[in-house]
Formats: sequence, C-alpha cells, structure tokens
Amino acid sequence: MPTKPRILAFAGSTRTDSLNKKLVRIAAGGAKAGGADVTVIDLRDYPLALYDGDNEAREGVPANAKKLKQLFLAHDGLLIASPEYNSGLTAVLKNSLDWVSRSESDDEPELACYRDKVAVIMSASPGGLGGIRGLVQLRSILGNIRVLVLPDQIAIPAAHTAFNPDGTLKDAKRQAAVEKLGATLARTIVKLKN
Repeated sequence: MPTKPRILAFAGSTRTDSLNKKLVRIAAGGAKAGGADVTVIDLRDYPLALYDGDNEAREGVPANAKKLKQLFLAHDGLLIASPEYNSGLTAVLKNSLDWVSRSESDDEPELACYRDKVAVIMSASPGGLGGIRGLVQLRSILGNIRVLVLPDQIAIPAAHTAFNPDGTLKDAKRQAAVEKLGATLARTIVKLKN
C-alpha cells in the first residue's frame, strides 16, 4: 500500500489577513483531498532574527529554527505561497529558508531538511502580475538547495478582490486550479516515494 504523503504548507507572510495565507490553505485542502496529511503552519509562530553567522557561531541555531527544521524533516513535500515584495520574495521567507538549512552537527548532511523534498509554489498579489516575479526567485532558490519544484504554479493578480469572506476564491475555475496544485503535489510524492 502506498505511503501517505506528508506535506508542510505555509505562506511567506506574517500578516494576519495575508492573501497568501488564504491561497495556501486552498492548496492544502486540495492536497488533503488528494490523500495527503497536511500540516499548515504560520511563520509568525516561528520568529527568527535575521541570519547572522557570528550570532550562529556564538549562540548556535535558534530554538525556532530547530522547530521549523524538524517540521521540514518530517514532511515529504512543501506547499509555499509567496508574496512578492518589490519584485522579489519576502525577507521572512528567505530568512526562514536560510535558518532551516543550517547544520546542527558536523555529521549532518548538507541541506538535510531539503533533500528529496518536492514543492509546489504559488502567489497572490494586488498587482497585475500576481507575484510571478517573486516565484521566479523562489523556484531558483529551492532548485539550488535540492528541492524538486513542480512546473505547475499559480499567480493570482488583483488578489485583494479575488477572495470571498470565507477565504475561497470568487472564481470557481481558479479555486479548482489551486486545489489541483495541492492534489498534484500529493500524487507526485506518492509516485516518487513508492
């Protein structure tokens, strides 16, 4: 019997009413419907100082980075909704990815928390391009740290008007497409792991 895939879902935003938090929840629902166990987290719950090698050498890896890293290690896939800030990805997302990558011992394999991971990325933005420019950077970073990023992605433009009060998308076709991203990730992990 195939192993049930475990997927970690989060947005690269800490804002309470984040459009990308809404978006990743939709994809997480699709992944659950596709047979995955999904853990949705909020990066606000794992506050981290900006990465500084001197601080790491003095104080070690912070507790919140260790907690996040354990979540990454415990999951097969990643669903990431990334806002676009000034044509790039957010500082909180990049900083989290950087801290999670840090080895805690000399015998830990490099980038242990990213090895054999599969990811789907998406974005929602008030702008006309839907955050696509930030996704280009995110795809490049994840690919360079050994994450297999699936080719399908979604960028929702004018996102400040795209959601219903309950967090679903007003456009039923877009809603279904985002759910399908999550389901595709779940199915791909099953195929790769079994």
